[in-house]
Amino acid sequence: MRGGGACDARGFVLSLVTRISLRHVRKTFGGDSPVLALDGVSFDVEQGEFVSVIGPSGCGKSTLLYMIGGLLPLDDGTILDGSVPVTEPGPDRGMVFQEFALFPWLSVAKNVAYGLTLGTGDRRLSRDAIARRVAELVSLVGLEGFEDRKPDQLSGGMKQRVAIASCLATDPDILLMDEPFGALDAQTRLGMQRELARLHERMHKTVVFVTHDIREAVLLSDRVVVLSRRPGTVRAVVPVPIPRPRTGGTVEFTAEFSDLARRLSELIDS
Repeated sequence: MRGGGACDARGFVLSLVTRISLRHVRKTFGGDSPVLALDGVSFDVEQGEFVSVIGPSGCGKSTLLYMIGGLLPLDDGTILDGSVPVTEPGPDRGMVFQEFALFPWLSVAKNVAYGLTLGTGDRRLSRDAIARRVAELVSLVGLEGFEDRKPDQLSGGMKQRVAIASCLATDPDILLMDEPFGALDAQTRLGMQRELARLHERMHKTVVFVTHDIREAVLLSDRVVVLSRRPGTVRAVVPVPIPRPRTGGTVEFTAEFSDLARRLSELIDS
C-alpha cells in the first residue's frame, strides 16, 4: 500500500487501498532455449487508480498484463487481486486488447450484450435488464444509432468503442488494456484517449494500461510504471501530478508535460 499524498491528479482523495499487488513476479518462455521475460517485478495499483506500463519493445508489458488478468501462469512471485491470489480469469477483471475482440457475425448491441447473456441462476439478467444495460453502454461510448451495425460496417475507433463497452458490460472493477489504441490512426487515437479519460472520470475503475506511447501514458495516468529491457524489471514508478482534465489540447504544450515525457523517455532509453 502506498502512503503519502492525499489526492490524485483529479483532486479526489485516494482511498490508499491496494487493489492489485505484484511481488517478485517472474516469467520464462520456451523449452530448450528458455527466454526470461520478466524478473522480480513488484508494484501496487490502488483502487480507482489509472496506471500505465511502458518500456522498450519486448520487455514483457503485455505478458505482465495477461498474468494480472489470469490468462498466463506465473513462474514465481505473487499477484493479488485485493487479498486473493490471481490464478485464473475472473469477472472483476475485464480485458481490452489491441485487436478488436468482437464477434463479426453479431451486431454492436449483441456484441455488448454477449457477456451479460452468460449469467446463470441469480446472476442471470432478464431480457429487459440486458436491453437497458446495453442501451446505457452504447450511449456511454457514443454509438447511439449504430446498435444494429456489424463490426465490418464500423470504423476502427468505433470497433474499439464496442470492445470497451463489451468489457464494461459485466461491470468489472478492474480494466486491463493492452495497447487498445495502437492500431488506430493518430486522429482517431486522440479521440479514443479523450473518451477513455472521460469514462475513467465518470466510473473511477481501476485501470492498468499497457502502451508504447509515452505521451499517451502521461495524458491518461495517475502513475507510470517503467519496465527495463528484457528481462523486464521495474526501473521506476513515476507519479503524474498534472491536474485533470488533460485532454483539452493545451496540456501537452506545457513545460510540466514535456519535462515528464522527457524523463520517461530517458528512463526507457537508458
